[in-house]
Amino acid sequence: MMKANPYLLFILTVFFWNPVMGLVTRDTLLVGIHEDPPFIIKNKEGGLEGLSIVLWEHIADDLEQPFMYREYSDVIGIIRALDYQELDMSINPLVNSPSRMGKFAVTQPFYVSNLGVAITSSSQSQFQIFVNNFFSKAFLKVILLLLLILLFFGTILWLLERKNNKYQFRPGVKGLLDGLWWAAVTMTTVGYGDKAPKTNAGKTIAIVWMFTAVIIISSFTATIASTLTVNTLSADIKGLADLAVVDKIGIVGASESENFLRKHNMVPHQLYRTPQQGLRALSRKEIDVLIHHKLQLKYLIRTNQFEGKLQLLNIGFEDRYRSFMLPKAHPIFQELNLKLIEKLEEPWWKEVLNQYATEVN
Repeated sequence: MMKANPYLLFILTVFFWNPVMGLVTRDTLLVGIHEDPPFIIKNKEGGLEGLSIVLWEHIADDLEQPFMYREYSDVIGIIRALDYQELDMSINPLVNSPSRMGKFAVTQPFYVSNLGVAITSSSQSQFQIFVNNFFSKAFLKVILLLLLILLFFGTILWLLERKNNKYQFRPGVKGLLDGLWWAAVTMTTVGYGDKAPKTNAGKTIAIVWMFTAVIIISSFTATIASTLTVNTLSADIKGLADLAVVDKIGIVGASESENFLRKHNMVPHQLYRTPQQGLRALSRKEIDVLIHHKLQLKYLIRTNQFEGKLQLLNIGFEDRYRSFMLPKAHPIFQELNLKLIEKLEEPWWKEVLNQYATEVN
């Protein structure tokens, strides 16, 4: 077996190995990406575009730096690859955090984002919304449950009264309707007095129903009011306190929005794999709101035929600084960072922001 030449190994080590952090230097940079509109977008032809792509390719041209993209299925894969130094950098809009700054070389932030809230939009008047909700399944379920409770107590009273009070609680189906009428009149405290129990057992049931009805009527009033106005509640979200009372909040799993809800002791109603899935569920009214990266929601609503169906509220939570990231002590970091700052001050960058976001946050 041939013995390795120690001098050759030394030369190769000096040439390819960074002694500071053990980084393998490459003439052609490996740039990790994950599809994340509007920062990284795959177009119909299979090419790449988006805010991050445009910004990085301008920088790479100025630096005359050859590179190739390596695609990952999620951001977690990119972070892991950076950690194991399998990549030279990521141009996804990764959130700048103290832990990441300690672990990676983090560039100047190129975008400041926050979490947005998407809701269903409606051009209908309040009267139209009320009428539509009045005939909705949710409202009909509430009414049906109320009728079943009335029928339950009315039937019990009819069974107790039908022999000794047969003129007020008649035999057969008519008697069941008499019991239902009595239960409804008693619950609403109208008190016509045309039907009343005469037996001791009947009076006992009447007392139980009177106290029960007080609790039920208050509960059902709140439920019915909520059901009839459910489409207008989310439009009144103006802050964190309003968001906390929304019943069905949708988020993308393993995202900043999930951390945001956990931080504020809120529980999501449903988790989705992508924001597109969440927006489709919102358009079907399976959830009341979707919380996600504001710029991404704005872009997806505009480009996925959700305009007119969904809208983005004019509020935002949790500002986040987004940066490119490289392994620690990467030799290109300083030059890249200076060029990035230079590019962000040029007028074309604002034009690119307007192109993908329609407005700058």
